[in-house]
Amino acid sequence: MILQALVRYYQRLIEQKAEGVAPYGYSPEKISYEILLARDGSVVDVNDIRDPSGKKPQPKLLNVPQPEKRTVGIKSNVLWDKTSYVLGISNTSKRADKEHEAFRLLHESILSSETDPGLQALLAFLRGWTPDQFKIRGFPADMIDTNVVFRLDGELAFLHERPAAQALWSRRLGVEDKPQSAAAMCLVSGEALLPARLHPSIKGVWDAQPAGAAIVSFNLDAFTSYGKAQGANAPVSEAAAFAYTTALNYLLRRSEHNRQRLQIGDASVVFWAEADNAEQAAEAEDVFGGFLNRPPDDASEAERVRRVLEHVAKGRPIKEVDPRLDPATRMCVLGLAPNASRLSVRFWQSDTLQEFARRIVAHAADLHLEPRPWRNEPSVKRLVLATVPHRDGAKPKADDAINNIIGEMTRAILSGAPYPRSLLANTIMRLRADGDISGLRVALCKGVLARERRLGIRTSNEEIPVSLDKQSTQSGYLLGRLFAVQEYVQRCALGGQVNATIRDRYYGAASATPASIFPVLLRNTQNHMSKLRKEKKGLAVMLEKDIQEIVGKLPTHFPRALRIEDQGRFAIGYYHQSQTYFTSRDDGVDDTPDEPADN
Repeated sequence: MILQALVRYYQRLIEQKAEGVAPYGYSPEKISYEILLARDGSVVDVNDIRDPSGKKPQPKLLNVPQPEKRTVGIKSNVLWDKTSYVLGISNTSKRADKEHEAFRLLHESILSSETDPGLQALLAFLRGWTPDQFKIRGFPADMIDTNVVFRLDGELAFLHERPAAQALWSRRLGVEDKPQSAAAMCLVSGEALLPARLHPSIKGVWDAQPAGAAIVSFNLDAFTSYGKAQGANAPVSEAAAFAYTTALNYLLRRSEHNRQRLQIGDASVVFWAEADNAEQAAEAEDVFGGFLNRPPDDASEAERVRRVLEHVAKGRPIKEVDPRLDPATRMCVLGLAPNASRLSVRFWQSDTLQEFARRIVAHAADLHLEPRPWRNEPSVKRLVLATVPHRDGAKPKADDAINNIIGEMTRAILSGAPYPRSLLANTIMRLRADGDISGLRVALCKGVLARERRLGIRTSNEEIPVSLDKQSTQSGYLLGRLFAVQEYVQRCALGGQVNATIRDRYYGAASATPASIFPVLLRNTQNHMSKLRKEKKGLAVMLEKDIQEIVGKLPTHFPRALRIEDQGRFAIGYYHQSQTYFTSRDDGVDDTPDEPADN
């Protein structure tokens, strides 16, 4: 389904004549120089065709015949290549002479019978060229190791754009010289076609190999079956392989104008819409991008996304917010992660825009806490950063996050499935380790438990409260509330003299093994209460009532240990109770802005 959806998207891009999307058999490549040839093959001029408008000249993106997939072998491209192949000159390649010889022999074999003046000029050039002419003729030094194309003097089109060159390339893409007995049913189109032996490389995935990687590849015997070689194990036609890789490379392009790509952990995430027209698709992609990553620098777009989600939360179709949005528009989301020379599919989801909006609303509802621990809805990246170690005076680092949790959580949000159970365990582990009981971390505990209960994976018959629930009789929640009261009593009794509160010293033990620590804490609390009764009688009476109300609902004996779910409820109860004692919400609000998505 992934490849089929990408091929459909490629067809849409071709219809729209999207920039950088080449027709079958061609590829947008960075070209820096052109060699201007006379009809007899002599060099008229060498022109720098890079864009000089920026601080540094940038190569021009041209659609050229699709390059060969090189690993360690020498394979020449047709009608263009880098200078080591075209001219036999390189500062990096130690086999430039062999590469140039391969370029010359290839063009001798394919151009010798051609009558087109431009193609004959190229053939004459190659027959008369020697690498020592590079310095003799004064070719620019910064041309070395760049990509080069050719043009016939007096004409505007490049050599590879001439009708004769295009016809030549089409013939080379044909199958007349290939055994038709090797045809197989294409997994994308369902037609009997010759499968691509190697698929074009996919570039732009963060931390993958710079030369590109593959989703479909077979290069070891262990990956093959029934004696089939490479691409024949998963037959995809040449045209379909070209289409899906071209579409994916377009989606992964690094550009400030590309809003269809964002980085979530180690996953490079791309998304696109399948709609009746280009305008409808663009609108759907814009609002869907806002679902995944709220635009911090665009107030109007953020407001639009908020209104759409509020409307969906009320059970209304998104078309009522904006007539240009069709609820039935199908959205596709693909997350890719590097895996040596291959790519791993972190997640793949495809559904309607309305359904995705409903799942985003459900995600927000599962995490919802009162008082709200944020002013701006947190992204997946910001949520997962809450599970990494919080060092004094330093922001949490994305590198410390467990990447597969990021992928699994994104999948859960987009599919409506339960959050990964390891998310709860990791969050509680961090709460116990560093004592940073932030609103984001408590929201994650609440989200995991609330979603499991909503989906029928019940760990308790009692609902997970959004705000302080004084009617709750759940032991973990009550113990969290009691711990918060005891901490507040300590703060009030000792004032600014507290170097470390009971939260700093005992939170881990109190939330995991209550019976071992709460009797001690209660005795210390009574000592602090004695001081408060003398100095702040009214406050002492209020806190005494809170303690009695909570203890009255607890069982006769403190539990010896709390399960992981109850430790999550402990954190929620602590958060709810502690927030009632502060008029300022700064202690629980996380205003950390999301970093812009990597492009």
